[in-house]
Amino acid sequence: MLVDLADVRLAIQAEMLEPCFQPLVELRTGHLAGFEVLARWKHPELGLILPANFIPLAEANGLIGQLTRQIMLKALKCEPVLPTPLVLAVNISTIQLRDLSLPGLIRESAASSGFPLDRLMVEITESALVDNLDSATKVAGELKAMGCRLALDDFGTGYSSLAHLQALPFNELKVDHTFIASMTARKESRKIVAAIVGLGHSLGMVTVAEGVETEEQADILHWLGCELAQGWLYGHALPAEFLPGMVEAAPRTLSNRMMKQSDSSGCSTLESQPGQRLAQLQAIYNGAPVGLCFLDRNLRYVSINDRLAELNGASVAAHIGRRVEEVIPDLFPKVKPYLLRALDGEAIPGVEMNKPNTRRGEPDLHVLLSYQPAYDEAQEVIGVSVALVDITERKRAEDALRMCCVGVVQRLEEMVQAPWVLSSDGQLLEIGARWGQMAGMSKDQAHSLEWTESVHPDDLAPTMNALRQALQSGKAIDIEHRVRLHDGSWRWVRARGAPSFGPEGEIVNWHGGCEDIDARKRRELSLRSKRAS
Repeated sequence: MLVDLADVRLAIQAEMLEPCFQPLVELRTGHLAGFEVLARWKHPELGLILPANFIPLAEANGLIGQLTRQIMLKALKCEPVLPTPLVLAVNISTIQLRDLSLPGLIRESAASSGFPLDRLMVEITESALVDNLDSATKVAGELKAMGCRLALDDFGTGYSSLAHLQALPFNELKVDHTFIASMTARKESRKIVAAIVGLGHSLGMVTVAEGVETEEQADILHWLGCELAQGWLYGHALPAEFLPGMVEAAPRTLSNRMMKQSDSSGCSTLESQPGQRLAQLQAIYNGAPVGLCFLDRNLRYVSINDRLAELNGASVAAHIGRRVEEVIPDLFPKVKPYLLRALDGEAIPGVEMNKPNTRRGEPDLHVLLSYQPAYDEAQEVIGVSVALVDITERKRAEDALRMCCVGVVQRLEEMVQAPWVLSSDGQLLEIGARWGQMAGMSKDQAHSLEWTESVHPDDLAPTMNALRQALQSGKAIDIEHRVRLHDGSWRWVRARGAPSFGPEGEIVNWHGGCEDIDARKRRELSLRSKRAS
């Protein structure tokens, strides 16, 4: 669209330039944070003309100050419909950063409308600083002293970015829309955005993403910790008459994916700044009583806590950057299949195995391992999180308990026909050899409550109810039921037992036995039948 200098002069004189307002939204909550003010020219014949068609002409011909004043005055007059703490962000031209009268222009414009300067964000493009750093520093310092906030716009597209961040007192860092547009398709763009967000946070700045158009982009930015966003996803730039509706609109909710992530974790990923989160996570990581490490896709140690380093028999420093097979060569053939499955995206909990003890002369450890794939913001697996728990003592206690149960059963064999030992929750731990003689069922078949398969169907429900009541109340077990013998016939038995208590009064297990009562029971049933007839 072609316009000439005369058209621009006429537009400024006739006050045809108008501010439009594009929403700035908090990514975490969806709440409105403010608006960026964008200049538009309502041409009577050509319609709406965008800034790229007239700003360069105004800059080149000394009209930019008048243009800025006109847009700013009209924008700041909207203060009555902008409740606290909503901010207005205004763009400052490259040329204006050389003009030391700019702070005065902004002060006068704000004073005429009563707009608080602490709610005004002045955006400075990075390219504007290349040749004007000295004057920009003076102008920025005065704006800051007035109470204005400063944002560095289009970060990452110019030169000497880090020097600019160090030299000027910026409050916000704006991620250029070109990185946002390509980050869902290009890993490099995602990494650049992540780096900019992290840099901004480390310097105490709020990060703002420009040009957000899709839910996927918003999700990634939220995951990376970006605070604010603007773009077509949240609304186009609209004239002042639309402001009340935009202010009163309901907050935009997070996408289903981000809601599920927040719900499952119990908190948002943004409740702390990255530096704080890092310190918190590092404290948890180092203080955990379990061994923890993170491996990259090449199975190299990226991080490891003191506990796992100790179990591996090497310092933390000796792990970092080295492959697993180099650090634990004896165990690697066992763990490699699980690591490869995790790299393929499979979560593998509860893997038990023996681990060579790094202390000479000591028996092997018994450990419980879990392998969890770690995903980046695009849901690609970038490594494996490994957790290791030393359960050697627990395993020894279980083995000791089982041996104790075997001894108890052996002693009970001398007193009852078919002795047994149950755990505190009713699982069969041990049963005497005479059970096989009585029921025709092996000890292995009887374990883990599979003995119920030998109980007569009519007796199963009352038997299980009586067992549950005894386990809950701690009262003695006394149950009569029929069991199926190896020849298919049924025989009545009586199961009796009592709990054994630990030092704290807790039930440790149950001891008892089964006796053959078939002859007596059949006599009772026969007598009962005769009386009934």
